[in-house]
Amino acid sequence: MPKNNNQNNELTLGVSLYTIFLCALFGANTIAIKYSFFGMGAFTTAGIRFSVATLVLFCWAKWTRKSLVVKKEQWHHIAFLTIGFFIQLSLFNLGLNMSQASRAILLINLLPFLVLFLAHYFIPDDRITIRKLIGIFSGFIGVAFIFLEKSGLTSEVKVGDMIILAGTLIWACDTVYRKRILMDFDPLHLVFYPMAFSAPLFFIEAVIWDNPMFIYLDYRIMISFMYQSLVTASFGFLAWNYLLQKHGAVALYSFTFIMPIIGIILSNLILSEPITLKIVFSLLFITSGIFILNFKLKRPEVLFPPRAEM
Repeated sequence: MPKNNNQNNELTLGVSLYTIFLCALFGANTIAIKYSFFGMGAFTTAGIRFSVATLVLFCWAKWTRKSLVVKKEQWHHIAFLTIGFFIQLSLFNLGLNMSQASRAILLINLLPFLVLFLAHYFIPDDRITIRKLIGIFSGFIGVAFIFLEKSGLTSEVKVGDMIILAGTLIWACDTVYRKRILMDFDPLHLVFYPMAFSAPLFFIEAVIWDNPMFIYLDYRIMISFMYQSLVTASFGFLAWNYLLQKHGAVALYSFTFIMPIIGIILSNLILSEPITLKIVFSLLFITSGIFILNFKLKRPEVLFPPRAEM
């Protein structure tokens, strides 16, 4: 069993600024993916993206001498995570190709609220408190504003929204499952193998449904593709996990409300997507909910105590 090396060191100003920088990078990722769809098919983009990310993580593992060996009894967990990863990313790319990046950013930021709700029932000692309930409620109000938006939306965009929402729900289930088994794994294995095994499956989807797989390639398409492959899927993962080892999750996740803000701003600047009043309200409620979830209280009051075992 891997040792827990989290040091939970206090965040300095420099580390805080670096964390904000990483959150900004992650916030721009959906914009980069959406922009790459102008030159490549949705599934083609996913296949190449995760092939590159897998290669980078493999080289990093070899350079740092981290073992990629997985025990025999752990492979069924890897298989389950691979299926979840493949389905959720397929749904996300398909939905994003149909919808708008700004709406997708807000929908996927429903993830922490769904994870907390599911964790209450499936992870011991991870219960819903009053603070968490307020945060969850705020997040769901934010998503409601997305679906209240009617002006200028085609039926394809609405279908895309529902597909993204389905992918986010699967992502939440996948996250809770990862949390249940994390102590028995090296975190690298839980990222590397689902990426590696899913990449060829994305190419199969691309051959079947991307028509064509490649539309045109220019330097802007290549920059957007390299951004999502190297900056977020590779560098972002390594940098974030390094900070997690040094400072712990609670301190770092208090900055994640920055991600949807950056994403909404860039969707307007780069993709010229409108920022409507309902999008603004949705952003306010979702970011407020994320902030509330990460505002630590000394003695959280459990709202729904666990039921006694039968």
